[in-house]
Amino acid sequence: MVQVDPRLPAGDTVTRAAGTAGDKARGRADGTRGKGLSGNSVGLLGSAVIGVSTVAPVYCLTSTLGPTVGEVGLQMPAVFLAGFLPMLLVAFAYRELNKAVPDCGTSFTWSVKAFGPRIGWMCGWGLVIATIIVLSNLAGVATSFFWLLLGELTGSDAIAALDGNKAAHVLTCLAFIALATAVSYRGMTATKGVQYALVGLQLAVLAVFVAMAFSKAGSGDFPGSLHFSLAWLNPFSVQSFSAFTAGLSLSIFMFWGWDACLTVNEETAGSDRTPGRAALLAMVVLIGSYLLTAVAAQMYSGVGTEGPGLGNPDTADNVFAALATPVMGPVLGILLFVAVLASAAASLQTTFIPVARTVLAMSAYEALPPSFARIHPRFRSPGRATVAAGVATGVFYAGMTFLSQNVLVDTIYALGLMICFYYAITAFACAWYFRRALRRSARDLLFKGVFPVLGGVLLTAVFTKTLIDMWNPAYGSGSSVLGVGSVFVIGVGLLLLGFVLMLVMRRRSPAFFRGEVLTRSTPAMVVDE
Repeated sequence: MVQVDPRLPAGDTVTRAAGTAGDKARGRADGTRGKGLSGNSVGLLGSAVIGVSTVAPVYCLTSTLGPTVGEVGLQMPAVFLAGFLPMLLVAFAYRELNKAVPDCGTSFTWSVKAFGPRIGWMCGWGLVIATIIVLSNLAGVATSFFWLLLGELTGSDAIAALDGNKAAHVLTCLAFIALATAVSYRGMTATKGVQYALVGLQLAVLAVFVAMAFSKAGSGDFPGSLHFSLAWLNPFSVQSFSAFTAGLSLSIFMFWGWDACLTVNEETAGSDRTPGRAALLAMVVLIGSYLLTAVAAQMYSGVGTEGPGLGNPDTADNVFAALATPVMGPVLGILLFVAVLASAAASLQTTFIPVARTVLAMSAYEALPPSFARIHPRFRSPGRATVAAGVATGVFYAGMTFLSQNVLVDTIYALGLMICFYYAITAFACAWYFRRALRRSARDLLFKGVFPVLGGVLLTAVFTKTLIDMWNPAYGSGSSVLGVGSVFVIGVGLLLLGFVLMLVMRRRSPAFFRGEVLTRSTPAMVVDE
């Protein structure tokens, strides 16, 4: 087993060889394998754009502002900051691991090298199943806003109502999934070009909304308007710990997806450093957008339960639909609908990136069937894995829609469990992988040890609290199985399904599970003379 000194300079042969045929045959010095992806296709800005796009900030805001206010009231901006903290700490873990092992398998590869094949396989499964759930949700949201936007543009309630037609909704949804799959299939060049336009559009419209909301909040036109207070940024003012954790779960979901820029590391110029910097840049853009929008919306609308108040349960699932015209007027307000649609569509397309590349890596290391490791000869993309993800998403969403709307809703509620599961494992993997280097410097101790462990502990706490809350049938749609909440059954059931699949693959690929393909390792301990 070859050990890697973490002080190796950027651009060493481990990185430069990525993507070449010889690299794929030989393997790299850190024990990983090249996948044949198109190297140097993405730069710092493109990588950060992919991270922001996958999060879908405008969609997250319109669907989360209301529920968060419903849980924590005026402390919504404080809860957004609280949710940002564990994500930032985990982002440091991703950055440090990517410097040492720039592999598109990210969480899967790193957790295998830290904890071994079984924990690594389950970590990869958590990422894959979470992404499939998100893809189906995003496709449904894009479909709903597509018909809503057409209804607004044509002034026809009948067209807007087509979203309620199950057959029309599913067919449109499948069309969106097919289109997103086709763009992702064509590789990073096509993906990057689409994302620049869609992310630029949604951030520009969001900036206009924030500016106009601030302006109108000061005019006193709406009786529910509030003056800004620093107390809004104090998380200790939340009325109860239960309300805080509920709001925190929503906040963590709002940041999920930034790690997509790490999964394109083998296609990024400077694969060992650029993706980590892009992740931090994306996080800064996200927290800035969220805080400005939260404060602006709260100042304009207040937290009342009537009219455009953010606490109104009738508008909680789509706050921007209620605020578009009052804040931006009838003409510019339509742009906000366009921005939400663009946000969902952009995220739908980029969310194929992490699932396809994780499946590619798992297949390349013999943890999944070898057919998923095939790279398209022209586009240099994981074509088979991308198509498989698209098919799985379409089948899952269509099946759940026609089977039970409650099951679909509860599956989405179970998403937070998967997110905390694989993020926490990755954070702990960082500290364990670098355990011999933690005493080398204060920087190593903080960024490779303390910060990742703290982030992992926070996410584990949220995971545990969510697991307990899910037991109650009132969580999610309110349905239950033998008195146990459906969300709990689905969340735990999906993890158990992964465990069963792992046992099947262990029989098919014993070499991987014996640790012979991707080996556990730690960087060599460096002793200063």
